[in-house]
Formats: sequence, C-alpha cells, structure tokens
Amino acid sequence: MSSEGKDAVTGASSDPGREAVAASYQRFEPRSYLRNNYGPPRGDLSQPDGVGPWKLRCLAETFATGEVTGHSLIDIGSGPTVYQVLSASAHFEDITMTDFLEVNRQELGVWLRQDHGAFDWSLYSQHVCFIEGKGESWQEKERQLRSKVKRILPIDVHQPQPLGPGSPAPLPTDALVSAFCLEAVSPDHASFQRALDHITTLLRPSGHLLLIGALEESWYLAGEAKLSVVPIQEGEVREALSQSGYQIRDFRTYTMPAYLQTDVDDVKGIFFVWAQKTVA
Repeated sequence: MSSEGKDAVTGASSDPGREAVAASYQRFEPRSYLRNNYGPPRGDLSQPDGVGPWKLRCLAETFATGEVTGHSLIDIGSGPTVYQVLSASAHFEDITMTDFLEVNRQELGVWLRQDHGAFDWSLYSQHVCFIEGKGESWQEKERQLRSKVKRILPIDVHQPQPLGPGSPAPLPTDALVSAFCLEAVSPDHASFQRALDHITTLLRPSGHLLLIGALEESWYLAGEAKLSVVPIQEGEVREALSQSGYQIRDFRTYTMPAYLQTDVDDVKGIFFVWAQKTVA
C-alpha cells in the first residue's frame, strides 16, 4: 500500500533508475489505486485492527498533542488521497497539496471543488471526527479541509528544489506530511535518503515531519501499472531521518494482517513517524 505509493515521482534526469521510475508512473491509474487501498477490505474502517483506523489514529493523536501546529503545512506526494491531512486541517491555516502526476492533481481538484464523480472520503472524515471526539460533523471536517487547502502544486522529490524555483507555497513551512511517497518513488536506498534531504529543505528549523510509509514492500499495482518500491525496514527509516537532521519524537509500526494482504502489493507492514527538524 505504498500501494499508496501513488505519489511524488521523479522527473526526467540523467539517473536511469529515476527515469525508469518516472516512466512507470505514466501508467498510474488513480481510481484503481483508490479502489485497491481505500475500498474494501482495506477501506473498511469498522475493523479496529484495520490499517485505515491505525493510520488515522496515528495522525489524530499526534495533532492532539498541540505541538504540531503553525501557519503552513505541505503534504508531500499527496497522490489522489486527502485522508492524511484531515486532522491537520484544524491546526494549520495554509495547506499545500502536491504530486508529480497531473492525473493525481486533477483527482484532488475534483474532490476539492466537489465536482460530480469525486471520490467519496466521507467514511474517513467520519472516522476522524469519531477519533478526535470534538462533536464535529464529517461535513464540517471536509468543509474545513477544503477551506485550508490553498493550492495543489507539482513536485519532484528528486530535485534539490522539489517545488521548483519561486514556488507559491509559503517557505520554509511549519510542517510536512508525507504518506507512502519516498519509498515508492526511489529506486534505491541512496535515492530515498536524497529525497528525504530534499524535502527537508522545505521545512523550517524545529518544524515537524509526519511520515507514513510501507515496510518491506517491493511492488504495488495501480491499474495497468506495476510499480516498484524500494523495500525498507524500521532501522533504515530511523537512520535516514537521523542523517537528514531529525529527532524522532514517535515511531510506530503496524503489521499487515493476513486478511489485508491482497494481490495488489506485497507490503508487510506500515510505519508512522513524528520527527522534528533539529536547529542547525
């Protein structure tokens, strides 16, 4: 489910591995990806041990600390999904969503504009409201998020300036969120490290990073596309964060239960990290 890997893919470069990743993502199908990961069985939020409730709980509980707050937040490699910024919408005034693929940016725009045929995230919004326990309706939650998302931008995490020069996003930003992106668009561990370094330049000193990703996954499907993922383990994620200048505040892992191990990927588990950029 980095299957949820959806996300910010490399553009053209002199690196054959990154060029191959970029080429493979041209066949990415957002709706197939959404069906595989946000429809049943993985999209069944009624199962307390499910992956969906686990991810939403990690995010909600971290924002509930009151420490991850500020004016601006950038979601790195949003893909076609919005669940990862539902809890964030109560704590930031300016949210930027990003993706390498135009089809994913279009999918986000359809939901934000409430166009006909938009993917239905209401079950996720309802579950976030339930976890947060503020008495908020899911309609209010979605209105809040739509009002806070100020722009949807292209991104290439393999470039030293991932958003390009002169980006309209407020920089440096107060917080970053990224779900199932870096491992899904990096051909090897060195590329994963460089991509993490690149996005870290967008974050202010003492700013916060909330990172969700796949553990020990090597491929996932999104329609006709079979996409490669660099398999990573918890220790490698911890080391990469240290190398990029972060202090880990919280690290959680989830083992994918057998009933959620489907034929759409070979993911073994999920990690969630709350990390804080150290002051240089």
